[in-house]
Amino acid sequence: MSTHRKLFGTDGVRGVANQEPITSETALKLGRALAHVFRNSTGRHRRILIGKDTRLSGYMLETAIESGICSMGVDVWLVGPLPTPAIAFLTRSMRADAGVVISASHNPFQDNGIKFFSREGFKLDDQTERRIEALVFDESEVGEHRARADDIGKAKRIDDALGRYLVFLKSCLPRSVTFDGLKVAIDCANGAAYKVGPEALEELGAEVVAIAAEPNGTNINLNCGATHLDAIRETVMREHANVGIALDGDGDRVMLIDERGEVFDGDDVMALLGRKLAAQGRLSHNAVVATVMSNFGLELALRDAGVRLIRTEVGDPAVAREMRLNSYNLGGEQSGHVIFMDLSTTGDGLISALMVLAQMAESGRTLGELRAMRRVPQVLENVRVRNRVPIAEMPDVQRIIADAERRLAGAGRLLVRYSGTEMLARVMVEGEDGIQIKTLAQEIGAAIQKYAGAL
Repeated sequence: MSTHRKLFGTDGVRGVANQEPITSETALKLGRALAHVFRNSTGRHRRILIGKDTRLSGYMLETAIESGICSMGVDVWLVGPLPTPAIAFLTRSMRADAGVVISASHNPFQDNGIKFFSREGFKLDDQTERRIEALVFDESEVGEHRARADDIGKAKRIDDALGRYLVFLKSCLPRSVTFDGLKVAIDCANGAAYKVGPEALEELGAEVVAIAAEPNGTNINLNCGATHLDAIRETVMREHANVGIALDGDGDRVMLIDERGEVFDGDDVMALLGRKLAAQGRLSHNAVVATVMSNFGLELALRDAGVRLIRTEVGDPAVAREMRLNSYNLGGEQSGHVIFMDLSTTGDGLISALMVLAQMAESGRTLGELRAMRRVPQVLENVRVRNRVPIAEMPDVQRIIADAERRLAGAGRLLVRYSGTEMLARVMVEGEDGIQIKTLAQEIGAAIQKYAGAL
C-alpha cells in the first residue's frame, strides 16, 4: 500500500477502478473497518446495506466489501443498482446500521468510488471517516476482532428494494397529483436510475420517452446524462416533449430542459421551489442554502419574495452541513444537486424532477413559463499565478475589490478565490452591465497578477 495516509476525499474514496485505492484489497479492508466501527457489544447482529451504480467494476468492489463486512460478524443486505439517494433512504427505512454506495457519480466508467452513509442516511462525519481510515492502514485492531467460525455474517439480496424506493418517491407528492397528459423525456445516463426513473414517471401517469437507459457496464455517463445535455435536448425537441429530465450516473443530481430546449438548472429549481414553499409558509427560516457558485439571479429572485440566500463553499457536503446545522429545508447547487431535507437526507435528482413536474401539473403552465429567475450576466477571469499569496495580504487588490463592490452595490457580486487544483486565481463578477463587469474582472485580475506573479 502506498505511504499516502489519506483515503477519503470530499465525497468518499475515489479513483480509477483496479488501481489503489479502488482495488479489491482496499475495498475488503474498508468493509472490515466499517463493520468494526459499527459493530458493538450488545450481541445484536448488525446489518450494513450495499448498493451501487452500473459500472463494470461494481461487481468486483461489491463482493470485496461484502466479504470484509461478513468476516467481522456483520450481515449484509445487497440492493443492486439503485441511485445514491435510494441507498440513503433504504439504509434509514430498513434500520440498517450503515449504508455503502459504490459509485463515482458523473465520472466516466473507468472511475469508481466508495462512500458510506450513517443509519440516519447522512454522509459519515469526518471523525468516523478518519477512524475507518486508521483501521485500514493499521489492521492489528480489526484483526483481533474477526468473527468466530459460527458468527460470520450472512449476505442476502433485497429483491423488492426498487419497489420500496418507488413507493417512497410517489409518497413525496400529494396523492392528488398525477402527470396525466405530460410527455416527459428522461436521460438515465446509463446509470443507477435506468429502471426506477422511467417507472416512477409512468406510474404517476406521464407518457415517458427514455434514453440512455441500457447500461452495459461501460457506457455510464458516456455522452449522456446531466453533464452532456445535447442528447436530452434533441429528444425533447424531436418528440415535442413537455419537459426533459437528465440525471447523472448515480441519480443524485438533475438538469431539466424546458419545452423550448433551454436548460433549467439547480438554481432555477431552487428559485421556483424556494418561492413556492415560502408562499405556502413551508420554507424553514425563510431561507435557501446555495454555494458561492450560484448565480446572482437566484439571490435576486429569492430576495424579491422576501427569502434570504445563504451561501456556502463549493460542494453539496458543505450545503448539507449548513442545512443540518441550522435546520434549513431547501438547498443545493447550480449543478443540479438539490436537497429537500423534509423528504431526503441527500440530493435526489428524481425528487427534484418530481417536485418541478408537480408544479407544471398543478399550475397547467409550461416549464418555461414557471421560470422564477433571470440569470445575471457573469464573467470569469482566470489569472495564472506563481504562488497563492493570500488575497488579504494584497492591499491594492483589497482596495480594488472594495471599490468594485461599491460600484455593484446590491445589483451584482464578485468572488475571488484560488483554484484548488491549478495555479490559478479565479475572479468572477456578476452584474447587469456586461462592459462594467468585464472591466472590473480585468482590473482585479491585473492587480492579482502584479502581486502573485504570472508564470
